[in-house]
Amino acid sequence: MTRFIHDQFAKDYLETLLSTYGEVQTPRRVAAEVRQIDLYFTPSNPNNPEITTLGLLGELAKTVALFEPFRNPATPQEICDCLLKLLQVRSELLREANRNSRNLQESDSPKLWILTPTASAKVLSGFNATMKEDWLPGIYFLGEYLRTAIVVIHQLPRIPETIWLRILGRENVQKQAIDELELLPINNPYRETALILLNRLKADLQVKQEIEPEDRELIMRLSPLFDQQLQHAKEEGILEGEQRGEQRGEQRGEQRAKREVVENFLRVRFGGLDEELSGIIEPFVGLSAEDFTSWLLQLSNLSREELLAHFPSQN
Repeated sequence: MTRFIHDQFAKDYLETLLSTYGEVQTPRRVAAEVRQIDLYFTPSNPNNPEITTLGLLGELAKTVALFEPFRNPATPQEICDCLLKLLQVRSELLREANRNSRNLQESDSPKLWILTPTASAKVLSGFNATMKEDWLPGIYFLGEYLRTAIVVIHQLPRIPETIWLRILGRENVQKQAIDELELLPINNPYRETALILLNRLKADLQVKQEIEPEDRELIMRLSPLFDQQLQHAKEEGILEGEQRGEQRGEQRGEQRAKREVVENFLRVRFGGLDEELSGIIEPFVGLSAEDFTSWLLQLSNLSREELLAHFPSQN
């Protein structure tokens, strides 16, 4: 159960961060036996300079890609299953290319990124996985034609470019990444998005009857973060209200806090705010505190159409 919760968080987290830059399918079914790819990503613009803001994750997402995140160290059998999914997808693409009398371009063939917290030397050598000089430590590539790499999260250097992947690590690696996340500028949209998703992870873990020690520590670490974010925005609104001589500064501050969180999350989730999305912000912000938090935690799972159906636009 715990592993499922963390795996679902990893898929939602990657989907939300990457959806701005292309099409995400999660899960994606493949032929033959029923198999599901955790996340299938197609970039809308491989040359989009904005994707570099995701650091190493953005580098992995410059091409069509399969992402397979693991909460526990990926076993040899699990890695083989991932490879089988990749090969089946490539077979589908090749058949489609043949039907259309065209060659399958190398750029159309997806890459597989297996995200695992740790990997033993035995497992890596068993797949002949090796590092490359022009890539960061912790990324082990299989043979060229397999278009696959095992990303060992706990071996990634602790630099800003790797934070968005290290958040998917475990224990001290994940805690360190969360500490770094907390220190990012308040107006960083990915900071708010990650905090919202982490807060939902905390909520999912808390409903378990038996909580493992590692998850208990994670819950304690996450508990103050989301409240601090809202409080910061609220205090800014109060100060602004006082400077304008407004008697309802505190209430305005709370509304502004909610509005900023929703606006930033929508920008990251849907790649910007158009007229329709802007029109649902006020109905969303007007929810009670309990409903606001509940809907906020659901945002990463809702499509644009579902969101617009739930909140009538005021524009």
